[in-house]
Amino acid sequence: MRQLKVIAVALCLASPVAAHHSDAGVDMQALVTVEGRVTEFNWRNPHVYFTVETNGAAEPSVEWEFQLGSTITVTRMGWTADSLRAGDLVTVRAHPAENGRPYGILEAVWKEDGALPASFASGSSEPQLERPDAIESATTLEGIWMADTSKLVSYPGGFDGFFDAELELTEKGAAAKAAYDPFSEENPETTCVGRPTPAMIMSSGIYPLQIELDEAREIVFIRSEFWDEERVVYMDGRGHPDAGERQPSGHSIGRRDGNVLVVDTTNFSDHRSPYQIGVPSGAQKHVVERYRLTEAGTRIVVEFTLEDPEYIAVPLTHSRELIHSPHMQFSRFNCDPEATRRFAIQ
Repeated sequence: MRQLKVIAVALCLASPVAAHHSDAGVDMQALVTVEGRVTEFNWRNPHVYFTVETNGAAEPSVEWEFQLGSTITVTRMGWTADSLRAGDLVTVRAHPAENGRPYGILEAVWKEDGALPASFASGSSEPQLERPDAIESATTLEGIWMADTSKLVSYPGGFDGFFDAELELTEKGAAAKAAYDPFSEENPETTCVGRPTPAMIMSSGIYPLQIELDEAREIVFIRSEFWDEERVVYMDGRGHPDAGERQPSGHSIGRRDGNVLVVDTTNFSDHRSPYQIGVPSGAQKHVVERYRLTEAGTRIVVEFTLEDPEYIAVPLTHSRELIHSPHMQFSRFNCDPEATRRFAIQ
């Protein structure tokens, strides 16, 4: 392997690393290449990390920290807890922190005996879209569903990039975004606080949705692996509680509109960065989702409209297709408080 080189490469990426969901504070339009030895491989959620110490023969050594997705996503990519070990000689390509800190989001890594997968697509367990006859049909919305990523528009920056491009902000929203420091304790992720809907829909290309219908109790459960979010949708005709009764995932009520399940959610707790770009949400946040079974039960179309006039000037509407995926293992996210603080500057 060559002597250490750190090379900054500016380029536009057609498809950012899909397994990742925390791009804030990282330059997703640039790459660095780092060579050295692994000093730590940390297999925890919400992110897997490893550190690499560069060879200090020509210049002082530096310890770089590299971030992957969760253990759930990297397992689906083909990684295991033994994929890297302390002492392994590696070459790493990553998107670097914007502030110059030796920190990056993994793009690719090579060991002496070859490359390890760094893209969800390289080890994906999504349904085989070229064989639609192999996708099992559902008769109701109940089941496990994942987004058809082949039909999604790619945004530079992934999850962040979508909201960065699509949200039209109020003056207050823009000011809050400009003042946000994603590498500080201001970021809710540092305390294992996840992101409420519509984040579960936006992350459905990586983390499956699970819908459970409890007809006896007139309840629909909607769950996501993403931060272990579970929502209870009341279908018994009740309204929302008093505006002062606020919850992290909001309060959801539902109704049937023909063959469409309509879910109305309000009463969200305040959140500093639910869209991962530093735009907050507050008491006026309101999300309406529509779920419709289609394609002979092999897919559902999910649409949401997001309103929050305090921070968002124009309501945002988005839709996508989800594929019936009963073969997927629905795993616990189990955010680790120590691991989730690693991106923050101490």
